[in-house]
Amino acid sequence: MYFVVKVTSGQEKIAGSILQNKSSKMSEQIFSILVLSGMKGYVIVEAENEIACTNLIANEHNIKGMLKKALTQEEIDKILEVKTFKQNIEKGDMIEFINGPFKGYKAKVLKIDEQKSDLTVELMDVVVPIPITTKSSSAKIIQKAKKLEE
Repeated sequence: MYFVVKVTSGQEKIAGSILQNKSSKMSEQIFSILVLSGMKGYVIVEAENEIACTNLIANEHNIKGMLKKALTQEEIDKILEVKTFKQNIEKGDMIEFINGPFKGYKAKVLKIDEQKSDLTVELMDVVVPIPITTKSSSAKIIQKAKKLEE
């Protein structure tokens, strides 16, 4: 069974570590402790039953309690599901970096390496345009290249 444990926001990793250490010394069946980056203020504990989870979180620093209802396997699968999408980036497209050191910068695609998922781009709004090679996953399309009509 999966239980959602309320913890001090920003202290999820510390709370998860505390629970991990305590669980290794307990006789109750604690199967896993999940600290997810998208769930601020919460940690998920997989335990044999509610009593085992309650004993695990009792009297611990940064632990505020437990939600009454356990999560189902379907709810856990939905939380853990990796969402990916394929962009059809082409030469000439305008992109914006969504992460990394150039986050927020706009660039024009000069070349694409499909096998490596790399893009060679030229940053816009810079004094000297310099080609940069980056992963396509760090960019999103903001404007498609205009195609010449024949």
